[in-house]
Amino acid sequence: MRQLSQCQYKAISALALVVFILFWQLSSHLNWIAPIFLPSPLQLIETVIDLLHSGYRDVPLYINVLVSTGRALVAFAVAIVVGVPLGLMMGRSPILNAILDPFVQFLRPIPKIALVPLVIVWLGIGEQSKFFLIFIATIMSIIVGATAASQNISQGLIQAAESMGLSKSKILFKVILPSALPEIMTTIRLSIGIGWTALIAAEMVAATSGLGWMIMNAGGYLRTDVVIVGIVLLGIIGFLLDWLLVKAQQKWVPWTGKL
Repeated sequence: MRQLSQCQYKAISALALVVFILFWQLSSHLNWIAPIFLPSPLQLIETVIDLLHSGYRDVPLYINVLVSTGRALVAFAVAIVVGVPLGLMMGRSPILNAILDPFVQFLRPIPKIALVPLVIVWLGIGEQSKFFLIFIATIMSIIVGATAASQNISQGLIQAAESMGLSKSKILFKVILPSALPEIMTTIRLSIGIGWTALIAAEMVAATSGLGWMIMNAGGYLRTDVVIVGIVLLGIIGFLLDWLLVKAQQKWVPWTGKL
């Protein structure tokens, strides 16, 4: 199968996006779809300009973006700091894995929106509840991925390091962590994507700002233009977060795919 160059790939992707937007605009212009169901791209541009100028319900658009991004980044950072070491320890300790894995596997597939009533009772309607929902959605997948990455390390590498007299701490930082990092970085990318989707559930909890709040509130007033603008912003921010993680992996884990 013929491979595409990077320029060809980007050109085809850009062309597909342009064709999609043109078809969308044409369908709206010809009234194939009512604006209340799907506003045209030009209408969305007007909505963005209005949101930049007046905000939504007296909350500036940039505040909604910063609030949502800040909530998510704090939860992501704590989930990574806690989840990666815990997953590595579970991968190296069968006893710890036997103790914690049932709880992880039980909590991981539960839709986080189902936790909202309990979280409100436990943590109230402040920032703690929003943080917890994003955190729990992110950390479970990180633990599973870090555990698998630790278990997939070649025992030959560890035995070779032990035969050279390396201490357990040196084996951890010189053998286990470098070998597991490529898989861990991939896990973090996937987990942050999952955590980002939990933002909507988190901002359903008595929020007064944030993109999730803006989308849910606008939906209640049939402001589909605001809803779609919010969804597009969520997609763009999610894309940028993933792009930054890819660049970080290329810089800090350059041996990915080479071991």
